[in-house]
Amino acid sequence: MRYTLLMHYSEEAGQVLPPEVLEEGRRAMRSYAATLQAAGVLISAEVLQSTASSTTIRVRDGALQVQDGPFADTKEQLAGTFVIDVADLDAAIAWARQSPQAQWGAIEIRPGATHTVAGVWQPNT
Repeated sequence: MRYTLLMHYSEEAGQVLPPEVLEEGRRAMRSYAATLQAAGVLISAEVLQSTASSTTIRVRDGALQVQDGPFADTKEQLAGTFVIDVADLDAAIAWARQSPQAQWGAIEIRPGATHTVAGVWQPNT
């Protein structure tokens, strides 16, 4: 079963933490990704740029609305994702618990509904 680990953190932390603390966090996340890869459960991982670089779009009554920034103004922002393929939710929780991100932010675990293989939608099982 595929699960996406949605990594949330406070963007303010990047502005107030010393550079050596930020670098230690990056090293810890690289090690975590390598551990997932070595275990054969990592499908993909993505680190996102800050919300300052995001754009949100909506179509309302046929008109495109473009907004600079994120959809929601919250203290914690989506920082990145890991897509893993594991047996069940318990296994996904066990992998998420090992993430350094769990120490300084929140991790939302969401099961995938479908995914594509060579452009064809497949159900997740």
